[in-house]
Amino acid sequence: MGSVRYFGEGLTYLNPGRLRGKLIAIEGTDGSGRSTHIEMLQEWLEVQGYGVVTTGWTRSSLMSKAIEVAKKGNILDRWSFSLLYATDFADRLEHQIIPALRAGFIVLADRYIYTALARDIVRGGNPEWIRNVFGFALIPDLVCYLRIDVDTLAMRVIESKGMNFWESGMDLRLGSDLFDSFKKYQMQLIEQYDKMAEEFRFEVVDARKPPEEIQEALRSKIEPILKTAKKAASAPTQPEAVPIEPEPEQLSP
Repeated sequence: MGSVRYFGEGLTYLNPGRLRGKLIAIEGTDGSGRSTHIEMLQEWLEVQGYGVVTTGWTRSSLMSKAIEVAKKGNILDRWSFSLLYATDFADRLEHQIIPALRAGFIVLADRYIYTALARDIVRGGNPEWIRNVFGFALIPDLVCYLRIDVDTLAMRVIESKGMNFWESGMDLRLGSDLFDSFKKYQMQLIEQYDKMAEEFRFEVVDARKPPEEIQEALRSKIEPILKTAKKAASAPTQPEAVPIEPEPEQLSP
């Protein structure tokens, strides 16, 4: 993806070129295997001596509980849904992602802003609006997209955790039952991911393959990124989150 830069207008007080770490996002639908493979990637990287931090949706200490409570009522509108997740992401960017990148860590993101874009567009949102909302986001050094077809995905979800209201897009009234709505909703999400994969040049990995083959494919995509990353064998497991100071050149005389 090239040198670190912003998705949109960015943050005026932070020069992304000063961030020494690497940001790697694993994207894909619910049930595509993202979390499992991030755990495996973290172990693989740490064994090689890299400092690793993981982050993902609703892991913000500020917003995680609020989002959980808000979703229980099943009455969120599109704007509230998108803005809650944008706030969660903003908090994690400031207190998890940026401090880790400053410290030279590799950040593995379980989902990134592209999930938010896909969800909002499927819900009828304006693509320009949602992209502007996330204009402060850093563009990852690498995005790996775990692609899966909707039939395989549906069976996988049924056999594991089952389907829920939001993962099935029941708020959109796409089908008469949870299963029918799940397939239609996830199919539309996959279409959006596929479009973004081409636009933003995601590295696409077939998520239908056996786990060991998927992991091998992910590692082969990540290895070129590691050539410019510094190992941090003696670094702590997690960097200390520090307040983001304005860049010196931004300070008033």
